Amino acid sequence: MALPLASHGPRPCLCSPHCGSLTAPSGQLAIIEYLEETRPTPRLLPRDPKKRASVRMISDLIAGGIQPLQNLSILKEVGQEKQLAWAQKAISSGFNALEQILQSTAGKYCVGDEVSMADLCLVPQVANAERFKVDLTLYPTISRINKSLLALEAFQVSHPCRQPDTPPELRA
Repeated sequence: MALPLASHGPRPCLCSPHCGSLTAPSGQLAIIEYLEETRPTPRLLPRDPKKRASVRMISDLIAGGIQPLQNLSILKEVGQEKQLAWAQKAISSGFNALEQILQSTAGKYCVGDEVSMADLCLVPQVANAERFKVDLTLYPTISRINKSLLALEAFQVSHPCRQPDTPPELRA
């Protein structure tokens, strides 16, 4: 029995010839972990358990704690006139915590000097922060890491403003 794509709701879903529709992962972190397990290079999770735990903590903070508060369904509930303030408050609150964490984990990227799952979560969240006019000068570590990541071709071509479903006003 095939599971219809719509049953995943408004969540990212990976459909590939390597996984049947019943096992297709949905949700940002599940997809990234699936890719890590099925395509182990380049690594998205460090071998070191402490660094791996930091990557997962940061990824969860972004994907589970910050990003959902700016989903379109939430913003519709907030109402048009309050959306900007709501999103700014949600992002700023999360970025305050994230900035402190990154000050102790970051090297060139979120955790050390290798791109990880945390970095894959960071770039689209910074794009959301820019979209909602969050003052990123308050978050120098986040800004520095994002700049380093955007210098990489993989992040340039996969940036949220270059996705096929990006609204025209947000496209690059």
